Amino acid sequence: MCWPAVAGDGPEEQTGGLMKRPSRDQQREQRITMEIVVDAYTPEEQAMGWYYSLEARLTFPFVARCTAERAISPLCVGDEVEVVAMAPDEECRHEMFVLIRWERRPLAVPLAQLEGVAVDEQTRQVIEDWQYWVAQGYEL
Repeated sequence: MCWPAVAGDGPEEQTGGLMKRPSRDQQREQRITMEIVVDAYTPEEQAMGWYYSLEARLTFPFVARCTAERAISPLCVGDEVEVVAMAPDEECRHEMFVLIRWERRPLAVPLAQLEGVAVDEQTRQVIEDWQYWVAQGYEL
């Protein structure tokens, strides 16, 4: 876990413990509904829609930067990593994970904590679509 340099300096402390939900983006909502979760009526079907859309649209490998710390991930804000693939689908039933190069083996980390660095437009867009979905409070 990464600790802020100064107590009270982390994003949760700056926002009173709550991250602000972004305003609705109708164009993004339409794209997600018509291209990613189309005909998906259960959380399992939505997860598979997201999984296969990300797998098809992310251009691997790519460099990503950590933008948010998570207790389940060793990454600290600002860390740059090489993303090499989607995590196995069984790991992505409730959240989307990607594999990064970590020490001597691949490690799955949440895609929601990463932003692409110098990635192609398609990769940038699908990462941002997933982050938007999560920020809106949608769940799988």
